[in-house]
Amino acid sequence: MDIEILLALQNFRVSINDALTPFMEMISLFAVTYLVIAPAVIYWCVDKKAGLYSLASYYSCIAVNAVVKLTVCAYRPWIRDERILPAGDAIRTATGYSFPSGHSSTASPIYGSMAVKAWKKLRWISVLCLICVLLTGFSRLYLGVHTPQDVLVGLSLGAIAVFCMDRLFRYLGKHPDKENMFLIGGIVFGVASILYITLKPYPMDYVDGKLLVDPVRMMKDGYGDIGAMIAFCIGRLIEKTWVNYEPSATKEELAASAAGAVILFFLIANIGDPLKSLLGIRWGQLAASSIEALFITAAWPAVLKKVKAGQKEEKAQTA
Repeated sequence: MDIEILLALQNFRVSINDALTPFMEMISLFAVTYLVIAPAVIYWCVDKKAGLYSLASYYSCIAVNAVVKLTVCAYRPWIRDERILPAGDAIRTATGYSFPSGHSSTASPIYGSMAVKAWKKLRWISVLCLICVLLTGFSRLYLGVHTPQDVLVGLSLGAIAVFCMDRLFRYLGKHPDKENMFLIGGIVFGVASILYITLKPYPMDYVDGKLLVDPVRMMKDGYGDIGAMIAFCIGRLIEKTWVNYEPSATKEELAASAAGAVILFFLIANIGDPLKSLLGIRWGQLAASSIEALFITAAWPAVLKKVKAGQKEEKAQTA
């Protein structure tokens, strides 16, 4: 049934001469590359707690997704059925095993958490975020790189992460002294997960003497996603202990946050390949994702705090 759905979408795609393919590729690419910039900016200069909630939902979800994906080891649709012909550049960008969908479990916690936070005051943003979640999931089916169950489970993991983080943040609001315990627990979970995905056995199927799917390449995204979750926990510990920045949305802070978004965009676009060349695809991906997470949670907030301190000093001198 799942393959038949993909074939029906493939036939539709061919019938319209791939007219929607560039749009679907853009939706997919944005979700797993630059979407994280949105909660980062919210965290830096709009609402620290709301941004932190979105980031926590995102990092926890992609780490769990990585563990599930590398446990199930489901092959991609075109490997399971040669009739599936993914659109455009989708085969190259569809890294890792198939189940659950990484794009769906990336988009749903970020868009979903922003939808939750905006619901009371800016409902149109919530509706837009929910549409984006569904579009991202559908794009993976349209491009022929995931089955419906891959997408549904990926979306479900995101929804569970959003709900669980909402409960956790409510609890921590009453018991802030417990946060370090959860952050350390996240680090321990991450390290254990890296060991697990490194040491566990993987399918080694050969066709005509050639390995069908290389498990080392399949682990790349898992290392990156779990490493990002570990770095998020470490970054949050650093920020709350030594930085303790609180945004106030001044013009200077907004400008500094915009600069941070540009730098983050540059990091996402450029640091991965050099680090993978230097450290190998797995550890290079882990290093790149960790640097990005630490930049978001600790490094740029430290810069913003210096900007804020400079503002106060300037006002004191002119008073």
